[in-house]
Amino acid sequence: MKPANRLLYIDWVRGLAALTMLQGHVFNSFLKIDLRSKGPYSFSQFLGGMPPAIFLFLTGVTFAFLMDSQERKGAGGGARWAAALKRSGFLFAMAFLFRLQLWVFALYFSPGSSPWTDLFRVDILNSMGFGLGVLAVLAVFNRADRIRVSAVLGLWIAVLAPLVSQLDLSHWPAFVRDYLIPSNQFFGFFPWAAFVAFGLTFGTLLRCLKPPQFNQSMQWVALAGILLALGSNYIPVTFYGAAVDFWLNSPVLVLIKLGVILVLVTFAYIWTLQPAAQSWSWVRTLGTNSLLVYWVHIELVYGHWLGFWKENLSVAQTTVLAVGVVALMVALCLIRSHFGEMRRAVMAWRRPLEPAPGE
Repeated sequence: MKPANRLLYIDWVRGLAALTMLQGHVFNSFLKIDLRSKGPYSFSQFLGGMPPAIFLFLTGVTFAFLMDSQERKGAGGGARWAAALKRSGFLFAMAFLFRLQLWVFALYFSPGSSPWTDLFRVDILNSMGFGLGVLAVLAVFNRADRIRVSAVLGLWIAVLAPLVSQLDLSHWPAFVRDYLIPSNQFFGFFPWAAFVAFGLTFGTLLRCLKPPQFNQSMQWVALAGILLALGSNYIPVTFYGAAVDFWLNSPVLVLIKLGVILVLVTFAYIWTLQPAAQSWSWVRTLGTNSLLVYWVHIELVYGHWLGFWKENLSVAQTTVLAVGVVALMVALCLIRSHFGEMRRAVMAWRRPLEPAPGE
């Protein structure tokens, strides 16, 4: 497999996460309240619980690629750390621009409905930026040490999450607490950053593999994922007492999700080995434009654009709307790709017109 094609499966997994996220948010925003105790909604939201973990994990994978690339270029520990912090800063900037856009639009459409504190809401992008910022220090380690340390940190973040939930941080500013404490409303460092750390381990391991080793290694990844997904339920957590909440801060849930992610990565890898996977794919298109998809669909689904349908649709109507939103996001990705190709064509056309050195 060519090196460029070895990353197709990453885009496929990200695309599947985007697809699952879209349907989950549409059902959460538009399905009638009295229908939310029934099977379709529960199933939709169960699936919708996976995308944040997948996005954070894949962010860790690409973070590992950045660190490894810097190391291969011979950059020192300080330079590698600075490059990692720069990536973290970019995600933080995107997170605050995203919140600012939502806040401005809310003020325009419904004055007074969005307090200024919404600007500091800890969303998934904030969680990515903060997690990368904390873990950026791992860039100073060599490849072998980075694998071990990031895996251990991921486990500790997951293990400490129930205990952090019990801390009394009421005297701290709310937006600071939201970055740390497990919450059903926000994406705190505990336990969500565990997926970034595990992704960092996985991404570094990938960089250690030579092309002939990929197939067999992915078999082991699948086996590890199955064992984690099925076996983690037997890990005793009774010593936490009332501090542990399975759907909020349980290390067991983190490991189960990690196992599912590893299995998804393996299946995506196997799929991309097939000739059909080399052609254009709308799922992969969603994956390669996931930030754009996330940004636009949040405004569309939770903003005021479709307010007349909010919490007012049947299961069938919500399903049709979900399909429509997915189709719209794919179309948006294609438009972006088209303009990107036009820009590259213009740059290629202009390049020969530039004077040669010395002229």
